[in-house]
Order: sequence, then structure tokens, then C-alpha cells
Amino acid sequence: MTPNRPYQSLRTAVVALVLPFLGLEASVPAMFRGDAAHTGIYASEPPSLTATAWTFRTGGKVLSSPAVSGGVLFVGSADHRMYALDAKTGELKWRFRAAGAIASSPAIVAGRVIFSSLDGLIQAVDATTGKSVWTFRTEGERRFTAPGIHGAQPRTELMPDPYDVFHSSPVVADGLVFVGSGDQHVYALDAGTGALRWKRKTGGVVHATPAVSGGRVFIGSFDRTMYALDAATGAVQWTFLTGEDPEFHNQVGIASSAAVADGRVFFGCRDGHFYALDAAKGTLLWKHDNHKGWVIASPAVQGGRVYFPTSDGQRFKALDAATGKLSYDRPMKAVSFSSPAIVGNRILFGTSDGWLHLVDRDTGARVADFQTEGCKQNGKKYLDAEGRMIGSALYPDGTLDGMIIGLDRMFSLGSILSSPVVAEGIVYVGSTDGTIYALR
Repeated sequence: MTPNRPYQSLRTAVVALVLPFLGLEASVPAMFRGDAAHTGIYASEPPSLTATAWTFRTGGKVLSSPAVSGGVLFVGSADHRMYALDAKTGELKWRFRAAGAIASSPAIVAGRVIFSSLDGLIQAVDATTGKSVWTFRTEGERRFTAPGIHGAQPRTELMPDPYDVFHSSPVVADGLVFVGSGDQHVYALDAGTGALRWKRKTGGVVHATPAVSGGRVFIGSFDRTMYALDAATGAVQWTFLTGEDPEFHNQVGIASSAAVADGRVFFGCRDGHFYALDAAKGTLLWKHDNHKGWVIASPAVQGGRVYFPTSDGQRFKALDAATGKLSYDRPMKAVSFSSPAIVGNRILFGTSDGWLHLVDRDTGARVADFQTEGCKQNGKKYLDAEGRMIGSALYPDGTLDGMIIGLDRMFSLGSILSSPVVAEGIVYVGSTDGTIYALR
């Protein structure tokens, strides 16, 4: 899986120079969104979603996005395991058991698979054998918390946010591993040894995945701030503050992982806006109003446009990357946390009703869809005749417990929160029905 970027050969040369000093075999990393800048572009023929190459069943929800390297697919599961599967057949090569659920996406570099898990560990395992290579312990994972979150009763009770579902995924650049944590820090670790190079404290949970470009690390926090950090030292280069919601704590926090292209940083926010900042200065270039719809997905950027789905608004949008002008705005039947993948003139992304969508990149028009087994089995319970979620069937009441029950029922639909990855004409994606799907 190699991103189709003009600077790919340069980046390969840089990695080749750096990694020998670490005692690692030189290679181009595979990771969340395809490259360290998170452009979401994959060099492959687009799939048609007309045939299933294989499926693999794990023992828990799959929120992790797969990564493909050397003909092997790597993906984590809520069953505490990282899996290595043959990308062509789905045959199990190995599985590594962590001490916590894995809701991050792995980064593969120089024969190592690096990931974070609910136990607060960042781990590297051997890509061939699945044996542990190094472990780094953070100060501990936790979800975003607030009193009466999303308007839940009782309003004064401090509650973890059940919709804070992802962990930060490691990104590897120039021999360093960059990753955020629920302990409010951003970490830089030595890719060869796991030794701490630096850490930077923010004011909130960090579950976005870092984007790395031009010697800077761009990452958002639930403290409402987008940070640009010096990749070598962790020094703060600039910060940008997004919106606030002191009453319901609903329209607040950055869970979206930034994408960086053409000197701009693109990201969504739970404040209902999508932002474009100057990558060098952190100044606002433009912002787009999603009318309270969260953007949790990492946007994809190509050809002067930026693409992303929303949650509550149930939209899929394309904006002009330079101006923020709307190119198209397509309705969906369900919310989406899944980051879009661009392959050729097609875009793939998943929705929480258990569907994977293939749309035309230039118009947003539907091309094809794939339905998960969870949706086939449980759709009649929670979807109406038009395929839209029935809120009263999902959520029994307005408490935190009610939200958790509703989310669990939604996940029974085989929600696709995992971000699709495409390699050699096959799209790979995980589902909350516990299955990894490989589709042609």
C-alpha cells in the first residue's frame, strides 16, 4: 500500500537514510490514512464492491482501520488482539494479545507493527512473528468526560463520553513514532527502541491521530485546540482554538485527525465546523458550517478538493480546498465516523448503519454499496422502511446508560467506523459486527 504522492520517492530516500542508524531495515511505513500527511489517497484500481474476496471474524468490535504491508493485512480488535492476515486469502498468520481493547490503527515500519491500546500501552511487535519487540507505558487511557454530557441526566454527574470511540493511532516519520493519549499528552518515541524522545501536555484527551508534514506534528485535542508541534523537539509552533459548549459539552473537542496538503491543515471538529488553517502560521483560512454536525473522520484531499462525511447532519461533502466553497453536498441515511479513501476517481467510506459506500469522486453520486452481516441480521430491529435509524428503538432513555445501550444496539448493525484501505483492487475494512471484510 503506497500513497500516490509526488514526494513519495523523496520520503523513501529519507527513510532509507534514517532507519539504518536505528538498526532497522529501510522501508516505507504503512499507516492510518496511507501516509503521514493523512491525504487518504491509495494507488490502486478502484474496487466495484461486487464480490467478496474473503471475510475474517474476530472476537470483538473492529474500530481499527487496517494497514497493508508486504501482502499482509494488520488490524486490531476490541477482543484485545492485533491480527496479521494474508491480504489475498484472509488466512491468519498470527495474533498478538494485548491487555486492552485496540481501537487504534497500526503503523507498520521496518518489520514492526506499532499500535496503542486501552491498557495505556504503545507497543511494537514483530511483523513476521507477532512477538513483542518493545513497550512504552503512557500515563493511562481515558475517554473525554464532562458533567451531563450531551444533555444526559443527571446533569451534574461527571460522565465519560460513549461516542469517544477511537484511540490515537501511531504515525511514523523520520525514525520517530508520534501518537496521542487519553492522558492528555502527545508522545514522540524512538521507532527502533520505544524510548521517549519528548512528550507535550495538552489540556484534554488526545484521541486524534497526528499528521506529520514539513517537520511539524499537527494534532487536535479535546481541549478544543489544534496544535502544531516541532517534530524534533515537541516545542509548540502555534495553536488554534475552536468552539466551546459549556452547557451540554456536545459541540466541543477535536477528534478528527488532520490532513495536510498544499500548505494547509484540514480538520473537522465537534463544534459543528470544518476548518482550513495555514500550516506555517496556524491562521484561519476558512471554515465551513456543518450546522452542528460533528466531523470525526479524517478528511481526504486531492486535486484541489477536500472530502469528508459528517455525523448528525448525515452528509458527505466536497469543498474547494483553497476557498471552502461547497462543491457538492450529498445526503446519507446515517452518521459517519469513517475516514474516506480516494482511489482513482472513486471514494469509499462507511456509515454507522452497516453500509460501505462507493461514490464518484467528482460528483458524489452513488456508484455501489455493501451491506455488512450485522446490518442484514439486525436491520429490521433498528432501521425504518427507508433504511434510517429509529432513535426510539435504539435509545431507551436520556441517561448515560441509555446512550451506552443505544450505541451498543447501533453497533449490532455492523457499523463501519473503521476507515477503508485499498490495495491491489481490494478494499479492506472492519465492522462492529467483529468482521474484517475484503471486497473486490
